Amino acid sequence: MVRLNKYLADCGIASRRKCDDLIVSGKVTVNGRVPERLGVNIDETRDTVRFEGVLVKPVARLEYVMLNKPLGYVTTTSDEKGRKTVVDLVDIATRIFPVGRLDIDTGGLLLLTNDGELAYKLTHPRFEVEKIYDVRLNRALASRDRRRLESGISLEEGVTAACRVEFPDAANRRHVQLTLHQGWNRQIRRMFGVLGYEVVALRRMGVAFLRLNGLRPGCWRRLTRDEVDRLKALVR
Repeated sequence: MVRLNKYLADCGIASRRKCDDLIVSGKVTVNGRVPERLGVNIDETRDTVRFEGVLVKPVARLEYVMLNKPLGYVTTTSDEKGRKTVVDLVDIATRIFPVGRLDIDTGGLLLLTNDGELAYKLTHPRFEVEKIYDVRLNRALASRDRRRLESGISLEEGVTAACRVEFPDAANRRHVQLTLHQGWNRQIRRMFGVLGYEVVALRRMGVAFLRLNGLRPGCWRRLTRDEVDRLKALVR
């Protein structure tokens, strides 16, 4: 027996948490019926699971992709409004899904995979996987506000975890490098907004040890075996 959300993730549908949303939305059926609650267990050898009417089975080959997400793309596998999605940029036959999300007006490093277990761990707060962002502000960041950012900002969800704030160019305090491991919705823009700053450009430069290293916007590459092994070791 296995949890339905884990089974769907193993089929490459989405991360476990996103699969919960899909179950609640009624897009998943087990033996022809929509589950009445989350946390349902299924028998992989006997039960029939469908997503949007299509039979799903665990994937045979796992894919791990790094994409330099351009602006104007939504971080989903499909969009009801007909907007361009990040999976439109990756030309492989296997169904993959994004690990976490970047807002439509944020660019940079985004991982995509059909490995539901790794995606779940990389986005789980317990593992504190670091993300590095290049932030451009409308005005110079004051030293007192830098300290406030590093110690935590009060947002709707609670106080943000400690982060690192650095200046790539000491003479330009409107250009900030921010390293954090949380991933609340539009968190960085809201953190600076509380302090009275506007984020005019935002780009993710790194996830854990991974960097874009010249990968151009809209381009992608598969992760190497060593990179995949290192990611798995981080969240073991």
